[in-house]
Amino acid sequence: MTAAPQSPATDSGVPVQPVYRPDDLGDWSYGASLGDPGEYPYTRGIYPTMYRGRLWTMRQYGGYATATESNRRYRFMLQQGQTGLSVAFDLPTQLGYDADHPLAEDEVGRVGVSIGSVEDMARLFDGIPLDRVSTSMTINATATILLALYIAAAERQGAPAARLSGTTQNDILKEYVARGTHVYPPRASLRLITDSFAYCARELPRWNPISISGYHLREAGCTAAQELAFTFGNAITYVEAALASGLDIDAFAPRLSFFFACHSNFFEEIAKFRAARRLWARTMRERFRAQDPSSWKLRFHTQTAGSTLTAQQPQNNVVRVTLQALAAALGGTQSLHCNALDEALALPTEQTAEIALRTQQIVAYESGIADSADPLAGSFLLEKLTDELEGQAGTLLAEIDRIGGGLRAVETGYYVRQIEESAYCYQRAVETGTKTIVGVNRFCTTAAGDSDAGAGSGRRLLRVDPALRDQQAARLAALRRGRDAGRVTDALGRLHTCAAGTENVLPALVECARAQATLGEMADAMRAVFGEHQG
Repeated sequence: MTAAPQSPATDSGVPVQPVYRPDDLGDWSYGASLGDPGEYPYTRGIYPTMYRGRLWTMRQYGGYATATESNRRYRFMLQQGQTGLSVAFDLPTQLGYDADHPLAEDEVGRVGVSIGSVEDMARLFDGIPLDRVSTSMTINATATILLALYIAAAERQGAPAARLSGTTQNDILKEYVARGTHVYPPRASLRLITDSFAYCARELPRWNPISISGYHLREAGCTAAQELAFTFGNAITYVEAALASGLDIDAFAPRLSFFFACHSNFFEEIAKFRAARRLWARTMRERFRAQDPSSWKLRFHTQTAGSTLTAQQPQNNVVRVTLQALAAALGGTQSLHCNALDEALALPTEQTAEIALRTQQIVAYESGIADSADPLAGSFLLEKLTDELEGQAGTLLAEIDRIGGGLRAVETGYYVRQIEESAYCYQRAVETGTKTIVGVNRFCTTAAGDSDAGAGSGRRLLRVDPALRDQQAARLAALRRGRDAGRVTDALGRLHTCAAGTENVLPALVECARAQATLGEMADAMRAVFGEHQG
């Protein structure tokens, strides 16, 4: 006897009905909550014409080995039509260690580019005009240091800070939950973030000092609704910390940005982005009383979901990424990264990175979705999902408030428990076959060689030269011999004093960068004051 089919639901557990009608929505959904694109609460997009006025920024994430090799990749991708840079740093750089530190062994240049000084940063962007190209840097614990190095490198090009545009991720709370690349304790890290808010508001008016990330939370296993709630729980914590430091809400809120994942449940992901705009607009206007409409607008970058890529039948990943890119664009993202087909196996090669960029370009220029703002608006299914996700996320946000906010949700383990439970349920669904993953638990191929990921992809994988660490260590040694040691000592002493007091640390970090202090030396100067987070 055949079992009755299960009623379908989204990945967040929202039941999906066979048919949707206007009565399923109610008047509220078609009233103030919807509106036109560019109108509060921005359900349909933050600009009136959306992509008719300007396409999203095609910001492919990349970086590996040395600054010179990564620079070569960036220049190649810009020549292929990429419209913004997104820098991946290696683990030692993320954790504040120079390449010659004992803890950096075997990790230099492996998952991103190795940056140890302003010299590396200058090589990374050699021939790329920083006053004309927007740069996103995925860096958190050492974000203030990398921003200082970027400013110093831009000065060498003759590009003033006021003309620099881009983003430092700088979202430390999710590091204690989902990634683990933290250095300092949470409260000291919050101080560094608020210092960057104040400095950027004054010196870098076109720079986004933070990109509050739901992406890594989602990659760790949370649902779409949890992604929204936990991201905004953290965002509220950052806003409250900035306000407590004396900043005015409208002085920094317009430059807050966000970073979301896009998975394969097509309509749920589009609804998630619509619900996110609505939630954030109401939070900023009603909770924080922001007056500037720019403070109400959610601006976000999207990356297709790395956790959905499979080593089995890796060519299928092109289809997954295309579906996710389409959902992100229909959801109104401001910039987008498409993963490469081989990223379940290694860093992308030049060839697979180009295919990922072409995926964006085909969606943008051939699909027709950019011709009208929010072309799916009015879909009964989509509007119902938007309402449901907003409701679920709102309930979770109320629970985070009850706990005491995002910082307490980190400290008490609330986020981790919730994510672990969701991740377990998802994995069980895959293992039992309740959720189909093509090529993994259904439609598997047993042909010889297909289980070999490299052979199955039909392409060679990117390999990083194991001699890289020695090369980077030699560069650092030469830098230390040739610089003005007295100037470095004075600059690092000034940084220590600022960190120990209440003065903004960014000016001292910029001076350290100009003096050719290394990333590790700057991180250590602050470690001496703040200590390290253990956990």
